[in-house]
Amino acid sequence: MTLDIKICGLKTEDALAAALSGGASHVGFIFFQKSPRNILPADAGLLRRAAVGRAKAVAVTVDADDATLDAIVAGMRPDMLQLHGRETPERVASVKARYGLPAMKAFSVREAADLDAIEPYRGVADRFLFDAKPPRGAELPGGNGVPFDWTVLAALNPGIDYMLSGGLNAANIGEALRLVRPSGIDVSSGVESAPGVKDVALIEGFFEAVRAAGKKSAA
Repeated sequence: MTLDIKICGLKTEDALAAALSGGASHVGFIFFQKSPRNILPADAGLLRRAAVGRAKAVAVTVDADDATLDAIVAGMRPDMLQLHGRETPERVASVKARYGLPAMKAFSVREAADLDAIEPYRGVADRFLFDAKPPRGAELPGGNGVPFDWTVLAALNPGIDYMLSGGLNAANIGEALRLVRPSGIDVSSGVESAPGVKDVALIEGFFEAVRAAGKKSAA
């Protein structure tokens, strides 16, 4: 199985080019004003042109209303929506129907019991993303650079399609992939030199670490 790799929170041409040349299957653009990775729909739309035919462009939102989503979809023309808030299964279904786009639903995880929350979304969301629970007092639901105990995912039904997120970087991705077998991985703060500032060298290093982990597991 080919591992999907999503570089999220992109804002510049250089960072997007590094993600694409590294082999990203997905590139993410964040629409959440409190995030240092926040981008305007029109700007994301200009950037995502380079990804057409190379990687799926994902619009990341947090409890966005229809008017906000209308502007994002019109301005960016994403291939997929990522819902990173407290959207209900009914809301996920409504969003999918409104835009005719697949939706990935994100969940915050600290312990195995947190995974129970996905049950009502099975058959509704097209994919799941598991992120670490944000630190106390954090304003962002994701992108906090905090990992969680990946071993809790071992109890998941192997048929569940998910991306692993939360504090991933070049130093720990090998261990993460040794412990669990996600169908995809998502990195944002782990390839930044400062909050919201993607570093081309760190992006390249992340891809190198993923390739090294793949060779090790195949040996």
